[in-house]
Amino acid sequence: MKISLLGKKIGMTQFPEEGKFIPVTAILITPNVVSQVKTLEKDGYNSCQLAFQECRTKILNKSRLGHLNKSEISPYKHLQEARDMTGFSVGSQLNVSLFQEKEKIKVTGTSKGKGFAGVIKRYGFALGAMSHGGGPVHRSIGSAGGGRGTRQKVPKGKKMPGRMGGEQVTVSNLLIVKILPEKQVILVKGAVPGNKKGLVKLSKIVKE
Repeated sequence: MKISLLGKKIGMTQFPEEGKFIPVTAILITPNVVSQVKTLEKDGYNSCQLAFQECRTKILNKSRLGHLNKSEISPYKHLQEARDMTGFSVGSQLNVSLFQEKEKIKVTGTSKGKGFAGVIKRYGFALGAMSHGGGPVHRSIGSAGGGRGTRQKVPKGKKMPGRMGGEQVTVSNLLIVKILPEKQVILVKGAVPGNKKGLVKLSKIVKE
């Protein structure tokens, strides 16, 4: 079974441990509410839909409001499904007590958008020669053709300039250093994806 919670990345700080400071990311976990439950018998798979961050009614569309009103739940800004999560009913409030210190978790978020980037920034290509012999363009992709037998087509999957970042990223094996129950904050060591104030999902596998 999987346990998941939605949270907001609120920034980085340091946590003292064993005579040294550990860099950690602080994630705010205000109570998550289960807004929908799907079962294997009825829907073909098990899941819980999590609602996070209460908001004003007027910022939600009618379909979102209708969905929440059906479950008798107040307006929430974010809804996200957590697959293979069972054992909870609609309206259940979930908080940081579902996680423990010193355990490994998986964090999913949207990576920082970098805009349109070249291959050197995007994939780590090498620079061309910076002398006159290197040509007028020093940051080009080089040859893009497919060589013999390909009719000089650009092969599929060729690494080229394009939009970088702004994609869903999952980072595994991040360590929970400290849990602050009174502040509903979890301190995580490791590369938590996304911008400050971005939405992230924390998950762990629970052996039944």
